[in-house]
Amino acid sequence: MNNIIIKDGIIFRPDNEFHKGTISITGGIITDEFPDNAETINAEGLYVIPGLTDIHFHGCMGHDFCEGTSEALEAIADYEAMNGITTICPATMTLPENELARIMRAARDFARECPSLVGINLEGPFISHTKKGAQNPAYISHPDPAMLRRLQDESGGLIRIAVVAPEVDGAMSFIHEGKDTARISLAHTACDYDTARLAFMAGASHVTHIYNAMNPINHREPGPVIAAVENGNVDVEIICDGVHVHPAAVRNTLRMFGTDRVVFISDSMEATGMPDGDYSLGGLKVIKEGRKATLEDGITIAGSVSNLMECMRTAVKEMNIPLEVAVKCASVNPVRSVGLDGTYGSIQAGRKADIVMLDGGLDVVRVIRPCGS
Repeated sequence: MNNIIIKDGIIFRPDNEFHKGTISITGGIITDEFPDNAETINAEGLYVIPGLTDIHFHGCMGHDFCEGTSEALEAIADYEAMNGITTICPATMTLPENELARIMRAARDFARECPSLVGINLEGPFISHTKKGAQNPAYISHPDPAMLRRLQDESGGLIRIAVVAPEVDGAMSFIHEGKDTARISLAHTACDYDTARLAFMAGASHVTHIYNAMNPINHREPGPVIAAVENGNVDVEIICDGVHVHPAAVRNTLRMFGTDRVVFISDSMEATGMPDGDYSLGGLKVIKEGRKATLEDGITIAGSVSNLMECMRTAVKEMNIPLEVAVKCASVNPVRSVGLDGTYGSIQAGRKADIVMLDGGLDVVRVIRPCGS
């Protein structure tokens, strides 16, 4: 990357507010110095934000992360970057260990060439049959910390989140033993409030796509959502595609948890960026129609077909979430939740220059990132 100066933009700064200003980039890193030989970009009237980070999505453009090929990973990374999602932490599906190991190795090798792949979200196989959603029940298995360690070794340390249903046999031991290997997240679970609370006390610190594939809030049975609210160390993912969660629930989630603990995700699958039709997720047939993807029953939602930038835009335009809050939840919070906030997710000196410029309609005008612009 050449030296670049982004001039007179409306910049999202570390105080989580927008300020008019100028940014200098040298060698792919944001700096306080302004070299004479830099390319100057006029950003007058444009929002300048950190590149978004999606810590939970499965695919796009007809490809799934679990294909585990360089062709699929390159197509996924290119599409995400084109849409302003400059760092990615794609998710697996519930699959046999040998398949997961193959995917880990492919991701490890790809990450050596493309720094945009910063992690893996291990969604399955340690989940509940009751709340399996669009996961394949044939491959659900009991929580196994040794398997998690083996997969982490295969990935070269890329697994940043590992999912578990805390009510299944062996889950609490898995949380105790696995929390030093990856961040443990509750997901695809039929657990009650007390079980979730015990899981958080044991070391779980994350909730996967909150509200989806878990018990709802009830005044007599508050469930895992309220247990997460009460534990200040727990971050929660939420899908803001306008399908998975009602706008009022999104707004109230931000009120309950505060803007520091909510992470916007897309949970997008291979039909994202593609026309309506038949697709696949974890070996199950998925039908895309408009903004919705379901299994063949027409009821079970099977991931989303919106990328994270579209989700952020939906949150602002359709859910009345302030832009600065939406940007924080789609860029700052995700990298912090997976331990990468010293490198990504902020426009300040010393951080990598993953930067996106948006027009007044929040459409992407330009993307700048260390591995290309």
